[in-house]
Amino acid sequence: MSLGTASDKRIKNSDIAVDVLSKVKVRKSGLVLVILFIVLIIVFLWSFTVGRFAVPLPELLTVFFRKIFGLPATWSDTTETVLFNIRIPRIIVALIIGAALSASGAAYQGLFRNPMVSPDILGASAGAGFGAAMAILMSGSALTIQLAAFSCGIIAVMLTYLVSRMIGKFNNSVLILVLTGMVVSSLFSAFISLAKYTADPNNKLPEIAYWLMGGLASITAKDVMLMLVPFAIGIIPTLLLRYKLNALAFGEEEAQALGVDTKKIRFIYIICATLLTASSVATGGMIGWVGLVIPHLARMLVGPNLKFMLPASVLLGGAYLLLIDDISRTFFAVEIPLSILTAIIGAPFFVYLLAKGRNSWT
Repeated sequence: MSLGTASDKRIKNSDIAVDVLSKVKVRKSGLVLVILFIVLIIVFLWSFTVGRFAVPLPELLTVFFRKIFGLPATWSDTTETVLFNIRIPRIIVALIIGAALSASGAAYQGLFRNPMVSPDILGASAGAGFGAAMAILMSGSALTIQLAAFSCGIIAVMLTYLVSRMIGKFNNSVLILVLTGMVVSSLFSAFISLAKYTADPNNKLPEIAYWLMGGLASITAKDVMLMLVPFAIGIIPTLLLRYKLNALAFGEEEAQALGVDTKKIRFIYIICATLLTASSVATGGMIGWVGLVIPHLARMLVGPNLKFMLPASVLLGGAYLLLIDDISRTFFAVEIPLSILTAIIGAPFFVYLLAKGRNSWT
């Protein structure tokens, strides 16, 4: 056997081994996604059974079954009110907000190729917080507060994007975009502080402070409908274009060589992630750590490939915020704002993830 033939065989065997390992990773990631989906369903159903008014799981399943098939009610009016007027809207919104913040965090981390990026990197959260604070100061309704928060979140990101384009002159655009986002976030945070400073300390100030800490106590069915539209607009392109976002991990020039319009993809993901973040803040207040911690956990479970990491982030984020909200409304005498719990749980857990998964960031 010649040396050339032996070398060719070794190369062929190496390619076969790489192909087998790749298929194993794909199957493993797919299995993880199935498990995460099952976990989400379990947490979703369990969330209906816990609270001040406990509903046993068999009774819950009976209620749903008889409702779906139009059978006569065998449960009390109190159970009807608790499940359909309070818990269903709250649980659905918690699931959507968790999925939205996690998806936008994963998208931003892939877009900027930095695992330390969070959904509020471009000022969406600070802008939305300022809009809500101003609406509360002017005694706006709940719908007005949500619309003001959503609009100002969009305006903040648009301001970040436009200023970075003006300053950057298309050079080092990613770095300048992030730095401009930090400036805009600081600016709107100052505006929030100004709104709190001028607010009535006996009435408006506590309302602003409580809203900024995040919570789902006042969620209604109307909020679900308001949340679904921007969530659908943001999440669908985010998931469908994740293959092109993967190319950006190789760098700007390499992605362009692969035929990816990097400027277009970056713009689309900024818009989608902004919609997801702004709508979440507008509905549930400023809930931190979800979009930073959950993508890290998803990356540890399925790897950095966004084909699997983004769906894993969506499933994990929904289940995580559902659990946090269950803890908030069940384990304490008074309901704890969500941002407090996400920080208490998320900060030490994030340190653990950093130590455990530092080699899986890329």
